[in-house]
Amino acid sequence: MTLPKSIRRLSCLVIVASSATAGAQQKEKSPPILDQASIEKAPTRFPFRIPQRGPLAVHLEILLDRAGFSPGIVDGAWGTNAAKAVTFFAHPDDSSRFKGDSPLQVKSIDQSTYERLRSTSKRPLVRWYTISSADTKGPFTPVPEGVYKQARLSCLCYASVAEALSEKFHTSIKFLAQLNPRVKLAALDAGMKLLVPDVDDDGSATPQDTSLAARLIISKKGYWTQVLDAHGKIIYHFPSTLGAGYDASPTGNFKVTNVSFDPAFKYQPKLFAEVPDDEPEALLPQGPNSPVGVVWMSLSKPHYGIHGTSSPETIGYANSHGCVRLTNWDALRLAYLLPDGTPVEFK
Repeated sequence: MTLPKSIRRLSCLVIVASSATAGAQQKEKSPPILDQASIEKAPTRFPFRIPQRGPLAVHLEILLDRAGFSPGIVDGAWGTNAAKAVTFFAHPDDSSRFKGDSPLQVKSIDQSTYERLRSTSKRPLVRWYTISSADTKGPFTPVPEGVYKQARLSCLCYASVAEALSEKFHTSIKFLAQLNPRVKLAALDAGMKLLVPDVDDDGSATPQDTSLAARLIISKKGYWTQVLDAHGKIIYHFPSTLGAGYDASPTGNFKVTNVSFDPAFKYQPKLFAEVPDDEPEALLPQGPNSPVGVVWMSLSKPHYGIHGTSSPETIGYANSHGCVRLTNWDALRLAYLLPDGTPVEFK
């Protein structure tokens, strides 16, 4: 069986769960219109029920992203990742709302919760972004199939300007196309304008205050990673991919031992149960499409770490070979929050 590209390229191997939906053969409804005015429109009646998709879903996803309670990809489709994020934001220290690692999900938002979420940032939620010459400089390199072909590249870079900009604004190429229906994303150039989610695209790349981060909790059942303060209050939340089955993530207490930015990745067949041990090792170059993304946070357990990914759409909806995987932008944000020695608990 030939494995999908998104599986073969990853270090702590991602196994994407697939399932047929009952309505898969039904005709889909036309997607709601997404423009600047509709996304900026704030709710006026409370409590309001969270929609499954559309402008208000985008509105909330961007606010959650800014608040540090990541919904994963900002795409206007209200999924499990966003539902967990808003629930933990609404109740960051109320353990009575949780059964095991699964939150009793918030399905509607009251006025006080919304105002607290909105207070994290008053600026507009989407903006017009002028593509710069730096955005188009590259290099842009299509990532080939297979580890050994990838090892021959000088960089596991973005494949296109559109891919680079989608990650910059914590979204997907598909959603950029929805926001910009008259723009050919395959032909982007400097000087062109795009409507984009106004996330903190530069905030994750600058050092942040680490004094509040007391410990890290990683849930193997809930598929999330959280930063807690000294009082046990959740101050950051990130959807995560973790190991399961024969390649489960560990259980117990560890520490962050080192953080490496733009790491190369050493492919070691002996660490993969499905790969013959006699296959040669390989050193894969750095880059956002590296198996470990743009940052690696080593843990005190050998061969285990927290890192980015080349496939942000799989986060929270897949299994790995034991490591903790975040979107590249969430991994960067987390890396700047955690000094060496930060306690990490897997549960």
